[in-house]
Amino acid sequence: MFNKILIANRGEIACRVIKTAKKMGIATVAVYSEADRDARHVELADEAVFIGAAPSRESYLAMDKIIAACRATGAQAVHPGYGFLSENEQFARRVEDEGIVFIGPKHHSIAAMGDKIASKRLAHEAKVNTIPGWNDAIDSPEQAVRIARDIGYPVMIKASAGGGGKGLRVAFDDKEAADGFTSCRNEARASFGDDRVFIEKFVESPRHIEIQVLGDAHGHVVYLWERECSIQRRHQKVIEEAPSPFISEATRRAMGEQAVALAKAVNYQSAGTVEFVVGRDQSFYFLEMNTRLQVEHPVTECITGLDLVEQMIRVAAGEPLGFTQDRVRRRGWAIECRINAEDPLRGFLPSTGRLVRYQPPPTTMEASLPVPEGGGVRVDTGVYEGGEIPMHYDSMIAKLIVHGLDRDDAICRMREALNAFVIRGISSNIPFQSALLAHPKFVAGDFTTGFIAEQYPQGFSAADVPHDDPGFLVALAAAVNRTYRKRAAMITGQLPGHGLKIGHEYVVVLRGRDGAQEHHPVQVHLVEGAMHVQVGERAYVIAKDWAFRDIRASGTCNGVPFTAQVERHGLWIRVAHNGRAIDAMVLLPQAAELLRVMPHKPPADTSKLLLSPMPGLLVDVAVQPGQAVQAGERLAVIEAMKMENILTASQDGTVAELLAARGESLVVDQPIMRFA
Repeated sequence: MFNKILIANRGEIACRVIKTAKKMGIATVAVYSEADRDARHVELADEAVFIGAAPSRESYLAMDKIIAACRATGAQAVHPGYGFLSENEQFARRVEDEGIVFIGPKHHSIAAMGDKIASKRLAHEAKVNTIPGWNDAIDSPEQAVRIARDIGYPVMIKASAGGGGKGLRVAFDDKEAADGFTSCRNEARASFGDDRVFIEKFVESPRHIEIQVLGDAHGHVVYLWERECSIQRRHQKVIEEAPSPFISEATRRAMGEQAVALAKAVNYQSAGTVEFVVGRDQSFYFLEMNTRLQVEHPVTECITGLDLVEQMIRVAAGEPLGFTQDRVRRRGWAIECRINAEDPLRGFLPSTGRLVRYQPPPTTMEASLPVPEGGGVRVDTGVYEGGEIPMHYDSMIAKLIVHGLDRDDAICRMREALNAFVIRGISSNIPFQSALLAHPKFVAGDFTTGFIAEQYPQGFSAADVPHDDPGFLVALAAAVNRTYRKRAAMITGQLPGHGLKIGHEYVVVLRGRDGAQEHHPVQVHLVEGAMHVQVGERAYVIAKDWAFRDIRASGTCNGVPFTAQVERHGLWIRVAHNGRAIDAMVLLPQAAELLRVMPHKPPADTSKLLLSPMPGLLVDVAVQPGQAVQAGERLAVIEAMKMENILTASQDGTVAELLAARGESLVVDQPIMRFA
């Protein structure tokens, strides 16, 4: 067994590998870029080596620097995590040539299966069902359009070295094929250093189900059941679960056996994932093999009880697998939500900056430790309160994982865990996750990879978050206000006869869009330590465990436990629960009537400005002052979190002035250009 390993990665996965290494008594070496000097993985590792500037091509993709760090620290092995160099055959080969062990498959397996073009050819030769497509690298947008026409729209344009939703587009016509080819190639070059792109038929209404495999150096390969990964947005997984609520036991076994056969064909030695697209009739087709650890590996760990990072390390050290296929258990149900730094109410645009507050829910499970029999909650993260979310890397803040007795139990646990997850300073996708978990089709297991696009065709808005009892939010706002008023009434030195009177009758005013107001008369009484709140015909008895400094508020409502988030913003109280948030002002009835006649001040007119919708790097400005543009025409390109975001004209007009230059770092709502 190794004495010291280096983790050639950052963030959550680097922290995850460190936990298992510590459990096994192995010293760890972290590497970090300029942007990650104060990162959590640097603090957790036994040693840390600086490897370059913030852009990944100058640090986490710099093979020479990582190998030099191994030599300098005496690390015997390298764990690549996922992303960056994890599926780079050249890196694996160079590490092996240096006498360092690559904790992953051998370079020849990566070459055969990590390259998506080569893997499709090999799968076809092995008589594995594959999707029709063009499996050679494509040279130009014109060639991409010709091939797409031959295959028949819609088609999927994919970077050969892509992953994590980067370097992937779906095209429904010639223009989308040409534009998608260019964007895929640019993203792949920037993220993976490999700009080869291929095209395949896009199977409509599919499910994305993957099989986890594990092989050793002694010819043993097993499959560790499947993961359901169909809940995706722009081909980026959002929610993963194990097992799948869709496939039968016969399909599960057939997919597993086929995945094992494919892994054996390339002498696969490590953890890997064989991805399939599955039709409504449970027919399945090979998509690709990911020759690395997957982001969603924790759900497999929960249902099998195995530590996949430990298994990878033991296999790399030459140990045989300690179990056979018939000993692989499947217990309970696990769900993972990816908590990302993005604003779902602004089209999921990236959100970077400082984590002013970061309080994950209480956990009862821990990576690398045994899974409790009764299930629980686990958080895998690489951030901390006060830390920065940089724009140079992916948007993941944390992975929230729950394990339950069955699927319904797991969904309930996840909803409560999301309620307790406090993130401030940047936006997160927690409200969107809550909405997905409450959607009837998700609860029923009736969804495909097109689920999000179908259910939210106009994007996501606060109105899309259902709540089974909106009156509870009103009652909680009233109860919180009553608590504040009680404290205020206890302040000494108040003028006699003019002290604060608490009272019982209030109006909860909810703030809507464009100055709209919604008034809810309430009555609030404190009885034996609990707030009795009457909202219309509904009565709520709220007993809460909450301090003024806390955002997270827990307690019981009519005897049922709840967890919500409550905070004051001036005169307004924000209450969030199950993804739904309200802004409420709790007033005396006379004050509420006066508020009705107060004029509304509209926001400033920005219709003649192109504003940056996200923080990022302005990599291209496609127009000049005086140029006439048409609706839909490309105006600028912003790169944020390794993704290209194209800004287009919303209507016809003329560019009057450029307010930002190519290469400039932008903040949210910074003007880029002005129109006449």
